[in-house]
Amino acid sequence: MKTNKKLILITAFAAISFAAFLGGCKKDDYVEVDAVCPLVLTTDPADGATNVALDKVITITFNEEMNPATITQASILLNGVSTIAGTVTSNGNTAYFTPTAPLTANTTYTGRVTTAVKDINGNSLQADYVWTFSTGSTISPVVIATDPANTQTGVPINKTLSATFNMAMDPLTINTTTFKVMQGTTPVTGAVAYGVGNTAYFIPAGPLLLNTVYTATITTGAKNTIGTPMAANYTWTFTTGSLAAPTVISTDPANNATGVALNKTITATFSEVMNPLTINATTFTVKQGLAVVTGVVTYTGTVASFKPTVNLLPNTVYTATITTGAQNLAGTGLANNYVWTFTTGNAVNPIVISTDPVNNATGVALNKIVTATFNMVMDPLTINATTFTIMQGTTPVLGVVTYSGSTASFAAAVPFTANLPYTATITTGAKSLAGTPLASNYVWTFTTGNNLAPLVISTDPVDNAISVPLNKVVTATFNMAMNPATINFATFTLYNGAIPVAGTVSYIGNTASFTPTGNLLPNTDYIATITTGARNVAGTPLATNYVWNFTTNTSINPGPVVLNTAARFGILAGVGVSNNAGFSVINNMDVGIYPGVRSSVTGFPPAIIVNGAIYASDDIAPPGTPAMLLQAKTDLTNAYLAAEAAVSPAPVTVSGDLGGLTLAPGIYKSTSTLAIGNGNLTLDAQGNPNAFWIFQIASGFTTVGGAGGSVILTGGAQAKNVYWQTGSSAVIGDYTSFQGNILALTSITMNSHATAIGRMLARNGAVVMTHTNIINKP
Repeated sequence: MKTNKKLILITAFAAISFAAFLGGCKKDDYVEVDAVCPLVLTTDPADGATNVALDKVITITFNEEMNPATITQASILLNGVSTIAGTVTSNGNTAYFTPTAPLTANTTYTGRVTTAVKDINGNSLQADYVWTFSTGSTISPVVIATDPANTQTGVPINKTLSATFNMAMDPLTINTTTFKVMQGTTPVTGAVAYGVGNTAYFIPAGPLLLNTVYTATITTGAKNTIGTPMAANYTWTFTTGSLAAPTVISTDPANNATGVALNKTITATFSEVMNPLTINATTFTVKQGLAVVTGVVTYTGTVASFKPTVNLLPNTVYTATITTGAQNLAGTGLANNYVWTFTTGNAVNPIVISTDPVNNATGVALNKIVTATFNMVMDPLTINATTFTIMQGTTPVLGVVTYSGSTASFAAAVPFTANLPYTATITTGAKSLAGTPLASNYVWTFTTGNNLAPLVISTDPVDNAISVPLNKVVTATFNMAMNPATINFATFTLYNGAIPVAGTVSYIGNTASFTPTGNLLPNTDYIATITTGARNVAGTPLATNYVWNFTTNTSINPGPVVLNTAARFGILAGVGVSNNAGFSVINNMDVGIYPGVRSSVTGFPPAIIVNGAIYASDDIAPPGTPAMLLQAKTDLTNAYLAAEAAVSPAPVTVSGDLGGLTLAPGIYKSTSTLAIGNGNLTLDAQGNPNAFWIFQIASGFTTVGGAGGSVILTGGAQAKNVYWQTGSSAVIGDYTSFQGNILALTSITMNSHATAIGRMLARNGAVVMTHTNIINKP
């Protein structure tokens, strides 16, 4: 009987339960049937919450999956002073209410979930669920954009992730705790940074996995600058691709660099070779604020360069950008735009505008003198073996560095080794006269050939010779036998400006000769050239064209004084050359000292030589310098003796002070000292441009300077035809404007601000410029 009673009770309970199921999910005073009726488990904000953000998204979490068709604006309600408009969405067991506009500050709101909501089995909420919360006075920060975007695929494995907020954030709250990346349940290690544009960055410590899903999260620990946190975690996902993106590994100028030169070429170096077609003015930009800087974009190797059309503005901030449009050869673009800034200074940097040999040249002669030409005059003291170097691999090449005009030269102490690559460098230690260095090291390479190149070791007339006879045969002598077939009218040329001179070319011994068809023009500058088409008997050409200049005389028979090789010098001294103070200039002529040595040449800079160079007896480069100086001193001595001995026309005896006089062409002889002080001395050629003057001075020669003491040329007189042969020393007075060539036995001094059109040639002593002197070629 007990068994029958138990069976009856079980049957009765089952019947009651089935009846309840058939009648729907009802509120029961005795029991709530869990997992059958839907229930609200939690809300965010919670019931009674305060200081809720004004842009809060309301979430409701149920105990089971709900029917999304029942989760609507009619079943999820929010009321403040009035009903709040918004969008209702759902996902599984969670419903979301997103207000259309921010909530009102410091207001109590009531949330309501009605019994119209049902689970996926059709069971309704047993009663409306009601809760309240109060807003604060601030809006929470929100993420408004991410890179990569949510669900993006094919993301480069070296991608830097970013999330951009709608407001400025507290950088201290943007860290590896609040910005996390996960691969499944495995955290990705990396660094987090917060930069411009309200953007947080996550830089993975290493490449991401190929073809893998990742989840990124910004947590509510991220706060704005007044301490308001995110209203909820922000999460997005992305999937990597199969290739790594190229990166920018360095820039010049570097990010945040200051004092950048106004003529700076901006460069960016990539981690791999890029598609040149994608490196252009669209993908490489420079801006000054919102203004786009115009320029030319080029690409070589792995380096993109932006050369502004005009100099940048001084003391100005610029922003450079390489966009994701820049792609490697596989078509993969940068993972992110690469942006950097720099600030200009006030100066223009010197730059190397050409080299010889050029970059990547091959077959370079073993005795090649390597040169680099700048865009401006440089400080000669900064052009040396430290700032101009040549390396063969890691081995430095020994040599001598010289500087002339705007060109630096490196002469190797011994010939280069055949068939090897060399690297030449001009460092940032090379500076202009204003003290501005190169913006960056200038580097180029070349590869040698097998042979020594032939050299021109002498010419007649010499470079910069004057008073050359009009019937002159021009010659060039080589250091080795040449192939006569290569010495011809094409390889040995003579020009008057742009006009070629007709003539015949011959070759005997080691000397090539150019014989003009007719006499040269009087008082005319000529340019002679031996080109690289001239080859030795082994077929090796000159390493570079050899060029020299000379000026003809006014007639076939020159005057009694011929300077020959001494004519190339604006200053030629025996024991010393000095510039004591100020910015002195020698234009279009050289400075030489023999037998004195280079250490006896001082004050250069601030003194400079334009289109010329300093040569000293102890120079080993250019080759043949000591012999060249010895010849120049010999020619100076011969010219001095010729001027001293000249007797035609008959000398006129003078003495004392020539100031205030006007003298016709001729020879003027003083048996003692001579001066120009009581007014200016005028030399009148009387319409004859060939007229010459020789002043034979037995002792010292002085000009007083100031209001008088200058030399004035008139009637077509030319300074190159005026000779001051001085038996001891000459002094050119303060502020004197001097004309002519001084040939002094001992020394020459130019006092403060004295200028000359002529030459200061001292046989045995020194030439001294005391302060801010100028010497121009006559």
